[in-house]
Amino acid sequence: MAQHRFAVGQDVELVVGRMDGNVPGGAYTVQRLLPNDGSDREYRVRHVRDGHERVVRESQLRSAPKPLLG
Repeated sequence: MAQHRFAVGQDVELVVGRMDGNVPGGAYTVQRLLPNDGSDREYRVRHVRDGHERVVRESQLRSAPKPLLG
């Protein structure tokens, strides 16, 4: 069984495609790793700004950009 790439509490970026409707992309936080027998892991994530939670596939996520230190 493949391991999840992201961890609970990790900040990620949701990359939406044309078929994703009106789902807002951008910054999310991983809330839960979901069981899945397929090759594309699933996560429950919470949008940083509006607080809505949704289930997304790992292929829709990427690591959040690191903040600039200045």
